[in-house]
Amino acid sequence: MEKVDDYMSRRDYAGVERHLLYWLGEAKLGHDQKGELMIRNELVGHYRKVQNREQAFAHAAAAEALIDAMGYEGSISAGTTYVNAATAYNAFGENERALQLFEKARKTYEAIPSLKPALLGGLYNNMALTLVSLGRFSEAYALYGKAIETMGKAEYGALEQAITYLNLADAVEAERGAEEAADAIDGYLEKAEALLNTPDVPHDGYYAFVCEKCAPTFSYYGWFLFANELNERAKAIYERT
Repeated sequence: MEKVDDYMSRRDYAGVERHLLYWLGEAKLGHDQKGELMIRNELVGHYRKVQNREQAFAHAAAAEALIDAMGYEGSISAGTTYVNAATAYNAFGENERALQLFEKARKTYEAIPSLKPALLGGLYNNMALTLVSLGRFSEAYALYGKAIETMGKAEYGALEQAITYLNLADAVEAERGAEEAADAIDGYLEKAEALLNTPDVPHDGYYAFVCEKCAPTFSYYGWFLFANELNERAKAIYERT
């Protein structure tokens, strides 16, 4: 996984795929189901990022099957698998299927008292995205609120909170239209900007990834200067690494 992070910091997506497929083969040859589950979850996320629907769904299905085969229902690994698969389904427009898996993940995660806040916050945020896609706005807003609150308890959770505020801007625009929602959108963007400027957040490969993820949203709403600044921050990090 350290090697995957290294490839990601350089945006070498072909390297990520090659590396993960090699270790998937090793796990299968060694009958290492735990290792296979971890790698397949990573592949779901990778293929989602590079917009390969077929492979994302194939590895999601294989990961879900491993949860059943290993008797891992109710575990953190099960919840994480459901979230990864659901996020992929949502990314490719399969929102009803995504919501079913998010609900399974929520039931699993909320029953684990020792769960890390980042995992639960990520679930709430991604599940809310699916609810927005389905037009269920009041439920989505409630989950976005939970995501922000939960991420406040996570180390360096400011980045995830920023993403959530940008998601809120998109949600309120989808529900009310750009003109009517203009003030609310600006408020959410201001909060996201402040969080992305949090002084103690490490400017590492993940920070660069978040900057690139957030920049188009700021640009879409006319915040061109800050969008350019985020892209420059990401560029500087990638050049340094």
